[in-house]
Amino acid sequence: MSSEWAQNTWFQSVCIFFSIESVIPVSLSQAFTIMDQNRDGFIDKNDLRDTFAALGRLNVKQEEIDDMLKEAPGPINFTVFLTMFGEKLKGADPEETILNAFKVFDPEGKGVLRKDYVTQMLTTQADRFSAEEMEQMFAAFPPDVAGNLDYKNLVHIITHGEEKDQE
Repeated sequence: MSSEWAQNTWFQSVCIFFSIESVIPVSLSQAFTIMDQNRDGFIDKNDLRDTFAALGRLNVKQEEIDDMLKEAPGPINFTVFLTMFGEKLKGADPEETILNAFKVFDPEGKGVLRKDYVTQMLTTQADRFSAEEMEQMFAAFPPDVAGNLDYKNLVHIITHGEEKDQE
């Protein structure tokens, strides 16, 4: 049951939430609007810094932001944003792509996220999960006794439909 649920509801919702693998222009339009914090039609350094802050990453190095902006051929308007997403997704491994999305919220690389933090992010950002969807997710993928969600195993189940062998 958890595999079927994971491959349908969770995968689609995570993809939309993180705007990854979702090449539906409406979702990407929403992602662009969220990132264009000052609403000038372009994503710049300040927009990226504000977006990271909204996601809980307050100490992003200026070099990291500069590197991100260097990937664009010029100012990042919606058309450039779409093109960049298309290039990033071309040939991308879905498992690696989803893992990278989770890693944004796990700067220490522990492979787990606190249940309350996951709940907060998924119920307050972008395409928000309902309380029922959160219950379904945690029933299918229960956190450990310390309240941590093993997102590496979760991503493996989402993309492969089976639990990863413990190493």
